Amino acid sequence: MAIGALTLATALSISACSSGASDGQITVAGSTTCLPIAEVAAEAYTEQTGLSVLVSGLGSSAGIEAVSNGTAEIATSSRGLNEEEQKLGLTTIPVAHDGIAVIVNPDNPVQNLSTEQLRDIYAGKITNWSEVGGEDLAIQLVNRDEASGTREAFKSIIMDGEPFDRRAAVLSGTGQVRDVVSRTRGAIGYISMGFVESKYAETQVRAINVNHVEPIEATVASGGYPISRDLYFFTKGEPTDEAQGYIDYVLSEEMDEQIREAGFIPAGNGSEAGEE
Repeated sequence: MAIGALTLATALSISACSSGASDGQITVAGSTTCLPIAEVAAEAYTEQTGLSVLVSGLGSSAGIEAVSNGTAEIATSSRGLNEEEQKLGLTTIPVAHDGIAVIVNPDNPVQNLSTEQLRDIYAGKITNWSEVGGEDLAIQLVNRDEASGTREAFKSIIMDGEPFDRRAAVLSGTGQVRDVVSRTRGAIGYISMGFVESKYAETQVRAINVNHVEPIEATVASGGYPISRDLYFFTKGEPTDEAQGYIDYVLSEEMDEQIREAGFIPAGNGSEAGEE
């Protein structure tokens, strides 16, 4: 890809030295889950318009903060706004639908977990795979950091008020979770469905069924798969003309195929932006 993910320091230093789209560039920051959508759109939009689109994967919370304080024009997020963020005057643009896949090592024979079993595993109440029909092997918990929108969605849907087990390995990115699970026989993690079969990864993971429902596009679209959420763009108030052009491109039919290839479901051209 011509447009790569920037580090937080690079992204903020670039935005601090310029005024974004007014200098011929648009700064997009936030969710690592949304990177495949944002980067592909950025590359194509730059080719079509000549506007530079700088995309960074900082985490959903960091992206929302960057838009709120003016260091980015567009935040990408794998969760909706929390109560405090709803007071910031951000404009909400739904971009895609996504399922959160529960992943295990390919050598793990377990095929299905219930939402209750998942909650007990991540709360530290179930600690061995033999307790859920697997082999006698300690469960190695892999969790996301608190800035992750994927973590917030998983917590909201699965944990039902139970705290996460503090003994879990806490990682900052989707790729890190995938890599650790792929290399650790007893590991369990959760990532965006679109990252399960990554053409860029050298190792493999396997997504298991949840409540006997397979995590695929059809079950996410129908609502049958229990761990699903929307992906969003946020702007501070109404977008600038340049930022709106990029957003319109992401929501266009031209991007639908790319969004599907990345493992997501397009929100569709009928998505409406609104204050949240």
